Amino acid sequence: MSKHNILLVDDEPSVLSSLKRVFIDEPYTIFTAQSAKEGLKVLSEKKIKLVISDEQMPSMSGSEFLSIVRKDFPGAIRIMLTGHASIGAAMRAINEGEIYRFFTKPWDDINLLFAVKDALEKYDLEEENRRLLKTVKRQTIEIKSLEKQFPGISEVRRDEKGNIIVDNLTNDEMSAIIEECEKKYK
Repeated sequence: MSKHNILLVDDEPSVLSSLKRVFIDEPYTIFTAQSAKEGLKVLSEKKIKLVISDEQMPSMSGSEFLSIVRKDFPGAIRIMLTGHASIGAAMRAINEGEIYRFFTKPWDDINLLFAVKDALEKYDLEEENRRLLKTVKRQTIEIKSLEKQFPGISEVRRDEKGNIIVDNLTNDEMSAIIEECEKKYK
């Protein structure tokens, strides 16, 4: 099972097929959409980690689409493809959609593949950072709670050689702390 879902959005089926071929040997689950509207539907139903969108599509430009993606699905990394590179399109994509990379058609498969791998690595690192931050917040609350129950528990005293001194707690107090922690983390 793939842990990375990628959404490809382009109004041209041949472009979608070509893009899918780039990732055929990669461990990704690929979803496709032929319009921004279809893309938004996929995003609402699946946990998409990366979106590659064409710029010029009927009814909504890629820049507009990626801007909505940024607002409604901020974790998804965004890459823009365009067959008609213009400074204006690039600026809109960067400023409104906060895209990760901008590619022109025809794209270089290797460069696109590496950009996607880098983007997904970035996604995974950011996700891990969020998970670790939650853990730190939870542990900080736990330490504060233990400090209220057992004042001084979070204080570390050292002797002149740097050894930790733990003589300020009795065996009964230490046993009570250990018992309390074991109850909470079983």
